[in-house]
Amino acid sequence: MKRPKSKKPRKQRKFIYNAPWHLRRKMMAATLSKELRAQLKRRSIPIRKGDEVEIMRGEFKGVKGKVIKCDYKNYKIYIENVKRKKSTGAEYLVPIHPSKVKIINLNLSDKKRLWLES
Repeated sequence: MKRPKSKKPRKQRKFIYNAPWHLRRKMMAATLSKELRAQLKRRSIPIRKGDEVEIMRGEFKGVKGKVIKCDYKNYKIYIENVKRKKSTGAEYLVPIHPSKVKIINLNLSDKKRLWLES
């Protein structure tokens, strides 16, 4: 499945909502820090559970933490220090779009992701 050639926002949104899982993972990419950018010679990389990120936009700007969960269905990630309180007093994790974060440190525990090191 390819991206639509049309520039129409409606068709672009439709593609994003109906995208297959292997392309959703690629679309959930975040920019790299300057050090990682120089090391890997890449500007961005798909985000993954265990990566350390810094939030660049919104209410939690400047907060750093590890990615706990990647929600490929809704294109959101959950970070360990980013929580809100409910009226009952219970806390819940706030979903954040991956384009609003910067990857500071990569999780290289997976063998398939080790190609980034070389």
